[in-house]
Amino acid sequence: MIDLKAARTDPDAVRAALARKGAAEELDQLLAADERWRALVPRVDELRARTKLKGKPTPEQLEQLQAVKAELKEAENGLAAAEAERDALALRVPNAPHEDVPDRSTEDDVREVRRVGEPASLAEPREHVEVGRFDMERAARMSGARFGYWVGDTARLALALYRFALDRLAWKGFLTVLPPVLVRESALIGTGAFPSDEVNVYELPADELYLAGTAEIPLASFHAGEIVPADELPLRYVAFSPCFRREAGAAGRDTRGMIRVHQFNKVEQFSLTQPESSWDELELLLSNTEELVTELGLPYRVVVLPAGDMSSASAKTYDVEIWFPSQERYRETASISNTTDFQARRLMIRFRGEHGPELVHMLNGTAVVDRMALAILENFQGDVPEVLRPFGAPDRVAS
Repeated sequence: MIDLKAARTDPDAVRAALARKGAAEELDQLLAADERWRALVPRVDELRARTKLKGKPTPEQLEQLQAVKAELKEAENGLAAAEAERDALALRVPNAPHEDVPDRSTEDDVREVRRVGEPASLAEPREHVEVGRFDMERAARMSGARFGYWVGDTARLALALYRFALDRLAWKGFLTVLPPVLVRESALIGTGAFPSDEVNVYELPADELYLAGTAEIPLASFHAGEIVPADELPLRYVAFSPCFRREAGAAGRDTRGMIRVHQFNKVEQFSLTQPESSWDELELLLSNTEELVTELGLPYRVVVLPAGDMSSASAKTYDVEIWFPSQERYRETASISNTTDFQARRLMIRFRGEHGPELVHMLNGTAVVDRMALAILENFQGDVPEVLRPFGAPDRVAS
């Protein structure tokens, strides 16, 4: 949630920033609703004051009091309705992008930061489904399209990848978490996934629960409503979890193989920091992911996403894209984002600063994900990076 006080103070600057995410109109609607709410507050305060009489009221005063109370009830109902409208509109306004973020919204609008490693020259590169062992046909019979079994050595490769990332980050001081994957609506609202991305979330209506699309969602709520001691910041977590996405609007995209599926596994980094430290923390999370990819020996590039292609909550997002030989292109395999105080304001997570409670800044970033295992299969055509072997990976994947 944006800082409404800041938006009132300098609406033109906030509007210009949000226009880069295509949300200038949403801000104007919010400010108009806020103005309607604020206009009603003095009237309600005045009527409440008139209900407080000193001494024993006369019959005339009692009659007037009843009229004032009726008027007050109507005014309070109007105030509550205005507040509900304002709060609903506030949930639809995204976080403002950092000034360093490029404009526009397509994959061609990213700004490349660097490339690391040379893509291998393979005469006849095989796709991951040809190198590893997946069974999408049996999965489709059981679960429908965009599901797959990971089988044998391929499954062992994936499990070793997760353990590799968890161990590396634990060694760096990140606290390991295995979070719930079923969450309440409040957790999705708290991260900004609702209402902006609700079409991609699986719902269990009978239980009023949802399947999380990333460990970011339960991790963000870990300290919801708390005041964290300032001397404990930054708080850093690393979590493993299955992730679920409906992939609404992805019809016809990446239909072959395991690139775009409804269920996948991911190791996620998550940090809570003081505001002045969050941009350095973003670079730290990015460097962690780059170190893992570099140790795996995979060629990759780092890009900054354009404003219109970031999540609702993000102020700046780096993507780490790994080379896929079968497609002769870099594909997104990790996203690292700073949501500044946007999520913290919704979840009311604060620390006690010099001038009282202040909102923390919250950051998230992919460490490893299933798609990285697919990149390993394609880049090395069955050979497994030596760094994964202590974690149970085979020397070579048998298809």
